Amino acid sequence: MFAQLEKLGKYLGQAANLMVGVPDYEVYLQHMRATHPEETPMTYEAFFRERQEARYGGGAGKCC
Repeated sequence: MFAQLEKLGKYLGQAANLMVGVPDYEVYLQHMRATHPEETPMTYEAFFRERQEARYGGGAGKCC
C-alpha cells in the first residue's frame, strides 16, 4: 500500500514539474544509460540550461 502511494507521489511530482517547465534529470539519466551507454551524460546544470534554451530559445536579442 505504502509503495503504491510512494509511486503515485513520484508520478504526480514529475507531472507537476513538467507542467511548470522543470525537466526531469533522473529520466534523462535513465535514458542515457539505456540508449547511449557509451556517452557521458550532461551535468544537471548543463541539462537544465539546455532544456531552458530548447523551451524558451537561447538567441541573444530574441523576443517571444
